[in-house]
Amino acid sequence: MAAMRVLDVAKLPEFVEEDFRVSEWSTVRVKHCAYSVPSRLIGEWVRVRIFEDRIVVRYGGKTELDCDRLRGRNLKRIDYRHMIWSLVRKPGGFARYVYREEMFPSVVFRRAYDAIQTPHHGLKGDLEYLRILHLAAGTIEADVEAGLGLLLAAGKSITADAVKLLASAATAVDVPELVREPVDLGAYDALLAEVGT
Repeated sequence: MAAMRVLDVAKLPEFVEEDFRVSEWSTVRVKHCAYSVPSRLIGEWVRVRIFEDRIVVRYGGKTELDCDRLRGRNLKRIDYRHMIWSLVRKPGGFARYVYREEMFPSVVFRRAYDAIQTPHHGLKGDLEYLRILHLAAGTIEADVEAGLGLLLAAGKSITADAVKLLASAATAVDVPELVREPVDLGAYDALLAEVGT
């Protein structure tokens, strides 16, 4: 007993913290997997808390990403909303973008991209698609997808302006006009007279 140390009863750490530099593709590689972060963090150092089942990316004391941790090697979790802002500013890089396939949130977006590329092949088509994706990131993705679906079904030309018009029409809500009914205070007087008797 004289040779034994006092038992440390401190709580085991829930996570490990490591610092990572955000790559030029707006990602951090944690445990051999890539996670996207907002593009404004490109080149910055971020602190990553690695839990058993999730990761938390923090920058400047603020949480930038909190998601489930990927299991395996060379997997990726890419959110187009993190990258679209930088891609719109530099659309020429979209054709060779490392995570290009993740820039299609659904099959409808992929079909729309193919339809845009038919009349506007190359950079012009890429820019038009990126403008649509930018609209989806800044508004409601489902409304943009519905607008793309309508344009594809009708066989019409797909442009960011046409999609924006359809998406804004989908989000417009008719607010009913309420009619103010006059209040009859005599009913309260009658109620009080009943209670008083």
